[in-house]
Amino acid sequence: MTVSFVCRTESALPRERLFDLARSVDGHVESQKGAGERAVGGVTSGLIGAGQEVTWRARHFGVPLRMTSRVTALDFPNSFTDEQVRGPFKAFRHVHEFQATATGSLMTDRVEFTAPFGPVGRLVEHLVLRRYLQRLIAERGRFLAVPQS
Repeated sequence: MTVSFVCRTESALPRERLFDLARSVDGHVESQKGAGERAVGGVTSGLIGAGQEVTWRARHFGVPLRMTSRVTALDFPNSFTDEQVRGPFKAFRHVHEFQATATGSLMTDRVEFTAPFGPVGRLVEHLVLRRYLQRLIAERGRFLAVPQS
């Protein structure tokens, strides 16, 4: 069963700037320091573009994980989508949408995922994984929304 959630982040940054921060491999690494996340393959720094892949290595729940994502759609500065091509999920899709506002911009993250392991995976999705991923995405959004010096 697929689980989904939406996170919205308001920012004083212009939409174009927030869009580029959201597709910055370096920005992602900075926002996920707590998990020791780092890019180890594909695009490992700078901005990732349409059709490009990045392989991440991180530790979540004390377990070392490796996941490769590909940008499957990109419409600057409105939206981009990345999807897991290899990794711990049965499926993982993250749509990033950006709107200009009177005070800056609004970033909307739409995440859909399916855990492996059948019924056990579905239980973990609902008891732990959804909340954990929502928190990670919200923290990442707050990190990106603040101008970095």
